Amino acid sequence: MSIDPQIVAHLGLIFVIFNMLVLSAAFMVWMERKVCAYIQDRVGPNRVGFEGILQPFADVIKLMFKEQLRPKAADALLFTIAPVISACAAFAAFSVIPFGTETTLFGLLDQPIPLQVTDVNVAVLVVFAIASMGVYGIVLAGWSSNSKYSLLGALRSAAQMISYELSYGLALAAVIMMAGSLSLREIVLDQSGYWWGFIPKWYLFLQPLGFLIYMIAGVAETNRAPFDFPEAEQELVAGYHTEYSSMSFALFFLAEYVNMVTVAAVATSLYLGGWLGPFLPDWLAWVYFLAKVFVILFFYVWMRWTLPRYRYDQLMEFGWKWLLPAAVLNLLATAALVLWIG
Repeated sequence: MSIDPQIVAHLGLIFVIFNMLVLSAAFMVWMERKVCAYIQDRVGPNRVGFEGILQPFADVIKLMFKEQLRPKAADALLFTIAPVISACAAFAAFSVIPFGTETTLFGLLDQPIPLQVTDVNVAVLVVFAIASMGVYGIVLAGWSSNSKYSLLGALRSAAQMISYELSYGLALAAVIMMAGSLSLREIVLDQSGYWWGFIPKWYLFLQPLGFLIYMIAGVAETNRAPFDFPEAEQELVAGYHTEYSSMSFALFFLAEYVNMVTVAAVATSLYLGGWLGPFLPDWLAWVYFLAKVFVILFFYVWMRWTLPRYRYDQLMEFGWKWLLPAAVLNLLATAALVLWIG
């Protein structure tokens, strides 16, 4: 019985994407430490590997050999599966994001395959739905730990998700309205070409307010500073993962960094033209995608080590009184523009 090369190629692509996401989390840990060190005029990791590049792998090995602890009063089942839920949701959300043109792998395949795990015509909704499920892992971790700090972190995460999910969704809706499609691949292809021969037809230039709203809500959705209230080390020790150790602790960090990559990848596809760019051939178009994602991730890290954390009442006030009305007005303006242009 012969094996279909299309299936083999697709499984290989899934394997590569999964490992790239894991390695991206390790790279983000290294970049976070390096950027923090430069901002604070320090050296940062520089012992393990060239410029400390192997430090994240040393951290993983350390965590693998640490003892897995669980509080006596914790719910054993929910305490165990909570980090798994967060990690699985983070990886699954990336499955519909395209990062390059279709390829035949230099003629090895009869039919080209897209550079993404699966191409669905409602990819934006899939990302939105799966990414929203990650909060279940955080809430279950906080509740099952039977710790006041963990529970407070979980409640903060749930309230924060509800507050910023609306603005997040309205920002996505404005782009969907302009593109006329829910497929991320079609939205990227709709941004091909140039205005006046040199300005890319990115939705960033048509939706600057929508892009700003999306990025602010995305930072809040991934629990990053200045919206890192579910952790808030100065207030809640470590928030929802206070009682976790060993690889369960590592899974939460893995989920956080993979979610950051997903938010950056969706922003690249919706607002920055995805893999589209000049000069490079189609089979190298993914380089543009990675470069744009890297710029957004660098902004993530830069913002963390520059801005102070909000007060919790300021977080709620900003989400409901400023960001949500701005998202609604942006959506209404986009609808009027689409009707006017036709």
